[in-house]
Amino acid sequence: MSLLEVKNLKKIYTTRFGAQQVQALSNVSFSVDAGEYVAIMGESGSGKTTLLNIVAALDKPTSGDVLLDGRSIVSIGEKEISAFRRDNLGFVFQDFNLLDTFSVTDNIFLPLVLAGKSYDEMRRRMEPIVQTLRITDILSKFPYEISGGQKQRTAVARALITDPRLILADEPTGALDSRATDELLDIFSRINADGHTILLVTHSLKAASRAGRVLFLRDGEVFHQLYRGDLSNDEMYARISDTLTMLMAGGRK
Repeated sequence: MSLLEVKNLKKIYTTRFGAQQVQALSNVSFSVDAGEYVAIMGESGSGKTTLLNIVAALDKPTSGDVLLDGRSIVSIGEKEISAFRRDNLGFVFQDFNLLDTFSVTDNIFLPLVLAGKSYDEMRRRMEPIVQTLRITDILSKFPYEISGGQKQRTAVARALITDPRLILADEPTGALDSRATDELLDIFSRINADGHTILLVTHSLKAASRAGRVLFLRDGEVFHQLYRGDLSNDEMYARISDTLTMLMAGGRK
C-alpha cells in the first residue's frame, strides 16, 4: 500500500466578499510509496503550494482526500491536527523558520519538547542526526550567527528528529548559494537512501533532478510525470528542462 495517496483533490478559493472564485486545484491524484523521493514542479500559479499545504494538513480541500498510511488527513479534527503533523510530518522551508532566540540545539529539540519527550531522549535522537549533517560544532550558536547552509541543515535536523513518516520540503534551496544547495541536495539524497520518504516542491531543475520521480502541475492538474529509472542527474536535468519547455509552450503530454 502507498504511504501517501492523493485522491481527486479540488481546491476553490473565494476572494474577499465572495466576488470571485479561483480554482487552485482541479482534479489532482497521485500516490507516493514509502522510501520514494518525489519532486513537484510547475509554473507559478499551477497549484504547487496549495497542494503542499493540503498534504501538510495546513489547508483543507474543497473536495477529495489525502491518505497517509491509509488514514485521511482531511478528516482529522482541529484538536488532533497539530499532534498529527508533529508525529508524522517533517517540514523543511525555504526561509528556514528557525527561532532566532533559540540556539541551534533548542531549534532542533522543539518538536520533541512540544511532544513532551525527556531531555535524555532528545539528546539521544539528536546526536546521530547532527553528526550526519555535520553541524555538531554549531549547536550552541544562534541562527543569526550561522550561514544559510547551516540554517537549512539545522532545519533538516529539526525535521528528522521526530522520525517522520513523510518529509515535506518547500523550495528548500531557494535561499541558498550554489555550494550550500549542492550540500543540501547531497543530504536529501543520503536521507532518502536511508529510507526517508521525501515530497519536494521546487522551481529548481537542479533540485528536481535529484528526485526519483517528478510530477508536473499545470492549471491545477497533474500534467505529466517523469521517472528517473537509470538516468544520471545530468540526464534527468535535461529531461526535466525539456518537459518544462513543453509546459510553457502549452504542449501536450
